[in-house]
Amino acid sequence: MRNLFVLLFSVALVTFGHGQELNCTITVNSDQVGQTNQQIFQTLERSLADFVNKTKWTNRVYKENERLNCRMFITVTNFDSNRFEANIQIQSSRPVHNTSYETPIFNYKDDQFNFEYIEFQPLVFNRNVFDSNLVGVISYYVYIMLGLDEDTFSLEGGTENFQKAQQIVTQAQGSGFTGWSQSASDNRTRFVLVDNLLSNTFREYRIAMYNYHRKGLDILGDNNSTGKQVIAGSMRLFESLIKRRPNAFLIQTFFDAKSEEIRNIFSDGPKVDIVTLKETLNRVAPFYSSTWNEISY
Repeated sequence: MRNLFVLLFSVALVTFGHGQELNCTITVNSDQVGQTNQQIFQTLERSLADFVNKTKWTNRVYKENERLNCRMFITVTNFDSNRFEANIQIQSSRPVHNTSYETPIFNYKDDQFNFEYIEFQPLVFNRNVFDSNLVGVISYYVYIMLGLDEDTFSLEGGTENFQKAQQIVTQAQGSGFTGWSQSASDNRTRFVLVDNLLSNTFREYRIAMYNYHRKGLDILGDNNSTGKQVIAGSMRLFESLIKRRPNAFLIQTFFDAKSEEIRNIFSDGPKVDIVTLKETLNRVAPFYSSTWNEISY
């Protein structure tokens, strides 16, 4: 009986020790501040990697091969004692079914990332209290990435994670740190991003995320023609959205991640009506018109 208990306990440790959700590489770049002593930046980088990869963010148990692949690039632009001014670039991807290809899901740069950090201070996420802008911003983007990832596997599957990100926004409102508020002059704040993701006004975006990935990309290997047709149809979903919200923030984030992939998909393999496709793409994402012009057989 004792041996059985030890075995079960060991299995539990393995299960819970490797159940974390992310496989995230974090880089802290301090080249712009000209600081000769790099130790605090190196410590920050290691602490953030441990924080992101070892925190249990959800109740779901992830297998090793199910963990979300992501990167965070933090560029420090000013440093004084324990105060940091920086920007953060967030990238995430997920595997495409029956291939070795990783498709980009999120590629976003946040320029409003100021925080305080004392070397070796523990980084702990408390769901009920906002007491660190460093922890708050990182945790917010973890939930955004997890939500977007789940949206690509099931229709609106990421809602719970987006709600957790929204809770962080609510708690951060009175912190005094930039990037959390609803601003008439800035439609790219953290408030706006998660508010749009949860709003029915932008529901086509989430439908497109699901159709594009699960019904399109994931079947390209088995049925390239059908997969392309579904992906092209996903682009038309954005036309309904821009009629209500021209220059919608979410459309920009989608094509920031997907523009090169879309060009590559439709420049090879079975033909689709690329004239109509280009017209649609130029209506919904004119900021990538030069990329769309490269689509050819």
